[in-house]
Amino acid sequence: MESTATPQPMGTQPMGPEAGYWRGELESRRERLLAATEAGVAESSLRELLSSVDAALARLDSGTFGICERCHGTIEAERLFSDPLVRFCLDDLNAEEQRALERDLALAADIQRALLPPSDWSIDGWQARYHYQPAKIVSGDYCDLIPSNSGFLFLFGDVAGKGVAASMLMTHLHATFRSLAGQHLALSSLIGHANRLFCESTTAGQYATMIVGAAHSDGRVEYVSAGHLPLFHIAGDGVRCGAATGVPLGMFSSTEYAVCRLQLAPGDRLFLYTDGLTEAFNSAGVEFGQERVQSLAKRHSAEHPQALLSACLDEMQSFSSGKPADDLTMLVLHRSH
Repeated sequence: MESTATPQPMGTQPMGPEAGYWRGELESRRERLLAATEAGVAESSLRELLSSVDAALARLDSGTFGICERCHGTIEAERLFSDPLVRFCLDDLNAEEQRALERDLALAADIQRALLPPSDWSIDGWQARYHYQPAKIVSGDYCDLIPSNSGFLFLFGDVAGKGVAASMLMTHLHATFRSLAGQHLALSSLIGHANRLFCESTTAGQYATMIVGAAHSDGRVEYVSAGHLPLFHIAGDGVRCGAATGVPLGMFSSTEYAVCRLQLAPGDRLFLYTDGLTEAFNSAGVEFGQERVQSLAKRHSAEHPQALLSACLDEMQSFSSGKPADDLTMLVLHRSH
């Protein structure tokens, strides 16, 4: 999922809130470095960092902030969010910098995978199976299952953008919901608190679509959809579509979210997916789309959850003749009895 509101360095002096954001970030870091040097604990590395921050502020003043010093192209926005001191785009990193970046990305990918639920997850008459496939090394997709007193919480979403910046926001969301889940809040309060925390700790243009739900041992399901793609309730008499009940997290701190309720019979499933599935394109530029997803769910409604995931993946790959251009995550929740 892409965001068009992310600050983009363009080779001229940034204007408005974008310049204010970067300046605030750099000046805050400069103040902390100055405090450390004035405390008498300065090392050469701290003095070098202070010099780098001053140089970045100078680039901001001159309008060259975010411009690669070698090729004069645009530095990737996600890397600036991770480190506003970077001076070169990915194509112009030297061999040592490339190796360091590859090590960091591999570590980030390992951390992300460690946050995922077990692949054979089950609890209280429910089974969960998922497919998780980053478009690059790290992903902005989010999937979590948290046991509760009467069943479990399921959390599923898609952070705007790709790569390192999106993966950092995904990890932030994971920590936020894990912390809030221990407070046993009502679903509307849970997502309301998470939204306010997300708004207060991210910059403009950073948001996430989410489905947050609670499933109970008797088959009752409550869920809130914060701007995410429709979930599908796969039942014996057909496949029903559940639309979004609110805007994405991070857009407005005062958003209130409506709670939807379902009753799943034994054998029913819920199918959730990110836009790496629906926005796959074929060679003619035709989108896979929600209608194909719903049709596919109908045709494979009686199969094991893992078989449903495999069928979706096979059909999408056959349609697009290649790897998804976006992060792809799918989740099936099956009420087994």
